[in-house]
Amino acid sequence: MKNFLKGRGAQQNTDNRFLQHVYETREDFLEFCRLEGEVADHNKTTYVPIFPKTIVNKVSSPDVGMQYSMNPYQGCEHGCVYCYARNTHEFWGYSAGLDFERNILIKKAAPELLEEKIKRRKWKASTIVMSGNTDCYQPAEQEYELTRKCLEVFLKYRHPVGIITKNALVLRDLDILKELNSYNLIGVNISVTSLSEKIRRTLEPRTASIQKRLKTIEALSKNNIPVNAMLAPIIPGINSHELLPLAKTVAEHGALSFGLTVVRLNGAIGQIFEDWIRKTMPDRAEKVLHQIKDCHGGSLNDSRFGSRMKGEGKIAHQIHEMAHLARRRYFNGRTFPKLNMELHEQYKDGQMKLF
Repeated sequence: MKNFLKGRGAQQNTDNRFLQHVYETREDFLEFCRLEGEVADHNKTTYVPIFPKTIVNKVSSPDVGMQYSMNPYQGCEHGCVYCYARNTHEFWGYSAGLDFERNILIKKAAPELLEEKIKRRKWKASTIVMSGNTDCYQPAEQEYELTRKCLEVFLKYRHPVGIITKNALVLRDLDILKELNSYNLIGVNISVTSLSEKIRRTLEPRTASIQKRLKTIEALSKNNIPVNAMLAPIIPGINSHELLPLAKTVAEHGALSFGLTVVRLNGAIGQIFEDWIRKTMPDRAEKVLHQIKDCHGGSLNDSRFGSRMKGEGKIAHQIHEMAHLARRRYFNGRTFPKLNMELHEQYKDGQMKLF
């Protein structure tokens, strides 16, 4: 494919809605680079330290399913082309496209900021989800280990924490996860989007393989750590036909439950996704785009609370009917436990109070 960037999801840098100027790669520049034997785009990942004042975010959306989230990294090298978090990179002056997966912002003070937050006298324990926006176990974690350090803070203060990831690197921290689980303080969500490696490599180019994710679910489950599988997003015409076998497979590997969302392409993501699918799946691009629009009132963009995550119409209805069948068939009798909110108050100074 001409000018196709391997190992990346987005194939362009969309305009930043907050900036006056735009960046354009012109054909004459590309031709100049070719004639001079120069590389127009090195396609390298850059880590940029940033210094936020807070790390824990209050989630106001009524249909996300979490009250608080935190993200040690902004931007995500996994490069999932559909990722809703892409739009947030524009707040930092970057593009939601290639910038999102190539300019990763590192919050080095994340563990200290977390500790400061949960030690506050008025703070009441409530599950804080790591990766509410971007994956806390993306490749940067191998170098900076911010997620591991934050888990150590949660353990020290006996505070409940949730994790969402599609990276097998979470098993590196199995020692801490097991200790957190001994107090019923941890729940892990593993994202599994497809059983096809071809689809996975195209949709999510720098994520762990499907087999590694399934083995991760299995390893966590064997250690009695509760796992929920995120079969999300469901994209009509790409992975919607896999819902039942996906549910069956994650159940066989030990998942206690599963969740799903119907893909939505808000803001710049619609342009990024449409450009991507016309380059990677030109034979079915129109069909897929049409079916996504059918789930969201005729638009790729859907911001309506209550329906934006679920979709509407016949296709969305069929997806949810299949999910209902999958839960009855493969998850009957399984429940994902509620986390312990009672211990933290006794450990606010880092050790259990005697009185």
